[in-house]
Amino acid sequence: MHRIFQLSTITTLLAASAFAIAQPTGYTDPSNKPAAAAGYTGPTSVPLVTAKDLLDKGKDDQVARLQGKLLSHKGGEDYEFADASGKITVEIDAKYFPAGVSIDQNTVVELTGEFDKETFGESSFDVKQLKVVGK
Repeated sequence: MHRIFQLSTITTLLAASAFAIAQPTGYTDPSNKPAAAAGYTGPTSVPLVTAKDLLDKGKDDQVARLQGKLLSHKGGEDYEFADASGKITVEIDAKYFPAGVSIDQNTVVELTGEFDKETFGESSFDVKQLKVVGK
């Protein structure tokens, strides 16, 4: 009886592991993902900066907000973001896209996150929150 219980437990764990491994990963179209939990939508003290100022004067791990448009998907979590001052690569995990909202190169978005300043190579902005501001 004890062996049957052990065998049953092992089978259950293996099945759960196989299920977890089979789950899709990577970018998911925002309109196909489940609704995300609502977050804080009130005022913030995080400064709104331009892409140019962030690239020229930003410090590594600086928390900031950007407002502009996602011009293109560069692959993976990388997107080309632009505002009136210039362009910067932003990293956006699929879970930060609002459910059921289509975002294209004409959609104005506000991104909140951290600046990843690189001494060598391309600096980028790691997005932790994405809000649609307008079309």
